Amino acid sequence: MRVLASWGESRHPALPDVPTLKELGYDAQFSQWTGLFVPAGTPEPVVAKLREAARAAASDPTFLAASPGSKRRPVLDQPQFRAFWDADARKLADVVKKIGKVE
Repeated sequence: MRVLASWGESRHPALPDVPTLKELGYDAQFSQWTGLFVPAGTPEPVVAKLREAARAAASDPTFLAASPGSKRRPVLDQPQFRAFWDADARKLADVVKKIGKVE
């Protein structure tokens, strides 16, 4: 097998000789992300405790060492995550429409 391209905004540190899709002329970029969700109406003290636990976990050296070379973004708070989520959903919907999978 041979890796033909990476889908990130820049070349992957583990595969520096593999071009990105954008470098190959494809206007496509994807990233993997993780979000923490709670049911609507969850009491704010519970949300705050979960938020702090997520921040602590994301900065833990063992967690960071689990995927060397990855670009970890900071933990986003609710308004920033909502803006990120909305932008990512629009981008994905546009890509799906372009390939003809959604009307």
